[in-house]
Amino acid sequence: MAKEKKQKAEAKPKEGQEQAGGASTEPAPVARLHTKYLNEAIPALMKRFSYKNVNQVPRLTKININMGVGAAAQDPKLIQTAATELEMIAGQKPSIAKSKKAISNFKLRENQAIGCHVTLRRARMYEFMDRLVSLAMPRVRDFRGLPDKSFDGRGNYTMGLKEQIVFPEIDVDKVVRINGMDITFVTTARTDEEAYELLKSLGFPFVKRETVVEQSSKAAA
Repeated sequence: MAKEKKQKAEAKPKEGQEQAGGASTEPAPVARLHTKYLNEAIPALMKRFSYKNVNQVPRLTKININMGVGAAAQDPKLIQTAATELEMIAGQKPSIAKSKKAISNFKLRENQAIGCHVTLRRARMYEFMDRLVSLAMPRVRDFRGLPDKSFDGRGNYTMGLKEQIVFPEIDVDKVVRINGMDITFVTTARTDEEAYELLKSLGFPFVKRETVVEQSSKAAA
């Protein structure tokens, strides 16, 4: 009996050790950007908008990534390649988008795969946004910042990327076709101003509004 208890104790992994199959017993670390939101963004937003309750502070709820592949109508293999690349970028398997009706001018049949999309929430959402701001955007050619006029009036922001190769997860030598993507950040903000301050506090490199005014004045002159 004592021998059996000793064997069970030895079989049980100690704290910090890994279980069979390589799975760690320790909890997953909190995303760096989520920590920044809790420690820096919330106090700043409460002061900026004079919120009385922390629950009034807007937050990011999900990120939608859509990658259209119009050429897949002629070459179905392109859709699988795009889906694989999007999975590498997002860290989550995407869903395939199919056409709702046939359009003869575009040689498009009904229920044909024409793109892929994925929705990120919680930790994956913050991890993707961190990589987008810290790694991908600085690699965009002639990048001068994001426009602040792409809000939808309900606190959501949509931006576009022309090339998927700005993400370091993509091996340029293995890219078959350059694909762009639309990225939508869905927040609980009630106004565009609140959403702007939320994303800015999370590190979004918006173009300074003074700079936009100056450029418009020079163009008019």
